[in-house]
Amino acid sequence: MLNVGTLNEGIVLDHIKAGTCMTIYDSLGLNKLDCQVAIIKNARSKVMGRKDIIKIEGTIELVDLNILGYIDHNITVNVIHNGEIVEKKKLTLPTTIKKVLKCKNPRCITSIEQELQQIFYLTDAPTKTYRCKYCEEKYSGRLNR
Repeated sequence: MLNVGTLNEGIVLDHIKAGTCMTIYDSLGLNKLDCQVAIIKNARSKVMGRKDIIKIEGTIELVDLNILGYIDHNITVNVIHNGEIVEKKKLTLPTTIKKVLKCKNPRCITSIEQELQQIFYLTDAPTKTYRCKYCEEKYSGRLNR
């Protein structure tokens, strides 16, 4: 059995679909942080069979919950203080996503006005469909991180 050390202060991202932790690592920009990050791939799970886990030393402000909610709103975010879980956050699909997705429509105002913030809003939760605030273009693709 693999044993990864306990976390005194930080965040544990749990119930990540097996094999997707590196997408989350890249999307959250965890490689740019100056703190310890532990990635556990294919951990045994009674509920999921296999799952990934990410442990981050630091405060909750290091993690963009909107990005996590967009990637997989079934992830559990555990906030650790003094080695104990003090809060469990359940994610939801964000109704609005700012500065994460990029509109692919070449005629969109965001293509011309580069300083204009990219904003997408959720139009259909079951299909995870987002549309550009400015041109209504349906988003399809991956994160721009």
